[in-house]
Amino acid sequence: MRCILLGSGTSTGVPEVGCHCRICRSQDRHDKRTRISLLVITDSGKRVLIDCSPDFRRQALSADIDSLNAILITHEHYDHVGGLDDVRTISWLRDLPVYGEEKVLASIRERLHYVFRKNPYPGTPRLTLHSVEPGVPFQIDGLTVEPIRVMHGTLPILGYRIGDMAFLTDVKTIAEEDLKKLEGVRLLFINGLRFRKEHPSHQTIEQAVEMSARLDNPETVLIHLSHHAPLHEELLTLLPSHIHPGYDGLEAVIEN
Repeated sequence: MRCILLGSGTSTGVPEVGCHCRICRSQDRHDKRTRISLLVITDSGKRVLIDCSPDFRRQALSADIDSLNAILITHEHYDHVGGLDDVRTISWLRDLPVYGEEKVLASIRERLHYVFRKNPYPGTPRLTLHSVEPGVPFQIDGLTVEPIRVMHGTLPILGYRIGDMAFLTDVKTIAEEDLKKLEGVRLLFINGLRFRKEHPSHQTIEQAVEMSARLDNPETVLIHLSHHAPLHEELLTLLPSHIHPGYDGLEAVIEN
């Protein structure tokens, strides 16, 4: 299974509009972060997108995405769903399934009302919405996906486990019984907003390292990084060898 991190940044991206801090002024491409999204390509060639950020068009062009089999949505915040209209050019001739909790799907129906009305606006994406529940695995073309409950501050959202890979974005806490559902994961994508300073709804990088340790230290990629996180080159010197700072375009492969 091949995983391509299309976007590695938090809701404002990096650099932030109007900011001139040293992170935002960095010329290292690893420090230039679009909003979060992951493309999973299975051994059989199925393509599953996790979250569809407002930067999807740019990300899709960079990664040469010309088809998708499904989209998984973690929650309804704009930086995770704002690119759904941009899948129209690869889904206006066939249905594209979108999976998420019912409250998330309701938000999508409201935002993209012109897609879901009785007579959709011509040329809009043909999205079919499918409700999922935490802890209840489902199938996408023979691929098993397990939604995992995590807490984004006080907001319940979903992480996803696909085989030995797990994707947890915007997580602040996770219940012990849900953490057990991640046992045996070999590749973990997990948010770390900034290095140490507490945030009400996101883990710090230090807390992400601790959570990785609770899962027996799988290969771990930090995502949803902000301009308050250290520079990429600095993170390389601060992190354990199995923890990797995510960046746009990072690829990871899980061998069978």
